[in-house]
Amino acid sequence: MPADIDPSFLAMPARGLAAAALERAQALGAEHADFRLERVRTARLALRDGGLDSSSDGEDVGLAVRVVHDGTWGFASGITRTPEAAAALAEQAVATAKVSRVLSNEPVELAAEPVYADAVWVSSYETNPFDVPEAERVARLGELSERLLASDGVDHVDAHLMQVLENKFYADTAGTMTTQQRVRLHTEFTAVNVDRGAGSFSSMRTLAPPVGRGWEYMTGTGWDWDAEIAELPGLLMEHVKAPSVEPGSYDLVIHPSNLWLTIHESIGHATELDRALGYEAAYAGTSFATLDKLNELQYGSGVMNITGDRVVEHGLATIGYDDEGVAGQQFDIVRDGVLVGYQLNRQMAHANDFGRSNGCAFADSSGHIPLQRMANVSLQPGPEGPSLDELIGGVERGILIKGDRSWSIDMQRFNFQFTGQQFHRIQNGKLVGQLRDVAYQATTTDFWGSMEAVGGPQTYVLGGAFNCGKGQPGQVAAVSHGCPAALFRGVNVLNAKKEGGR
Repeated sequence: MPADIDPSFLAMPARGLAAAALERAQALGAEHADFRLERVRTARLALRDGGLDSSSDGEDVGLAVRVVHDGTWGFASGITRTPEAAAALAEQAVATAKVSRVLSNEPVELAAEPVYADAVWVSSYETNPFDVPEAERVARLGELSERLLASDGVDHVDAHLMQVLENKFYADTAGTMTTQQRVRLHTEFTAVNVDRGAGSFSSMRTLAPPVGRGWEYMTGTGWDWDAEIAELPGLLMEHVKAPSVEPGSYDLVIHPSNLWLTIHESIGHATELDRALGYEAAYAGTSFATLDKLNELQYGSGVMNITGDRVVEHGLATIGYDDEGVAGQQFDIVRDGVLVGYQLNRQMAHANDFGRSNGCAFADSSGHIPLQRMANVSLQPGPEGPSLDELIGGVERGILIKGDRSWSIDMQRFNFQFTGQQFHRIQNGKLVGQLRDVAYQATTTDFWGSMEAVGGPQTYVLGGAFNCGKGQPGQVAAVSHGCPAALFRGVNVLNAKKEGGR
């Protein structure tokens, strides 16, 4: 296997454990069984005003066995890495399936997938952040923090770094066997201005997204940290002095640093087929985009093209193979504004005549059963689309919105309200200063229907989050959402401060 896979993970007895578990499951009559050995290492650093506030580095290692027995799912997990323990987990999974059989209305059947024998996949990165000494990581965060603190108007600075190394071995009774390694990194700086006379404060944080990259991200590959840190204090002070927005209808130019979250909540979760079928309701409910609307629902305007994928380079949800042995792929969700697809696992793909899963099964650790989880769901740019300046130039009265902050959405993923970090007033095609207290409100289809133009590839940014929640017991997954800047006409804007009764 490639040296890129951490040797300490390769040294674990994955194949022997898998053989013991799968052979025992088959001997007990399982129609299907799969095995996972997972190791997830997570480290966090937090600095306050340039000094180290906290540091942690932890590791979760375990194995899991999932079976289909008599048409019913069974699952078990543990931490003991011996063949006897793996076989015992298979026995426990089969026993669970037998107990659950009376609750199953329809037998579980899985969509077909090619067999991938001894496949290896490693995410795209240059330097594993765990190979970088903690002192060096702290020094880089401290250096950038000190630059912010040296600026007028910045009273405090918070800096956070989270890094993850995920290793996963998968094998199933069909013959698929995969070994994978993923690295991801999330860093943010928040500058704080304190108005002691008024007893209030304002803050603004960096727009750099979390990424499927290594330590090179912090030293100039994929993001210009030096430039953003230099710009942030001036933007914060302009925000402090900005007037509060007058509510009403505005044209909005929404930057990818804000639009990714709207995509996540109003499209990403809404097109998870388990939500659309009513099987999943945790974390903001089911979905208005029900299966009967496939190929019928006008989700947005004709310039709206949404893809799901598990293959984009540096994506947080990018994998070689999912937790059901399905190869990563790209697929259409919305084409020319019309709903044409969903995110699927193998069971839902078979039960709803989709033919093949699009690789969206994932568990956040060995302790959890795989759920249908979100792919990298992205709005595609116009191949020859306008620049950000050209989008702004087409607006007489509007707002440019950058950065994500709070959000709210109903239990059908239909009525929503989003805020942001930076709100730049647009007048006659020019930026004329910032506003405060802006929130935009719409229904999902009205909002995406108001999208008049999408920017070109030069405006495209891959945003995302480490903390997408789903399921009961809850699971957390990292996911990216790419998008260009986009122009929306006539969107309702609220004054968030007045709406809050202040």
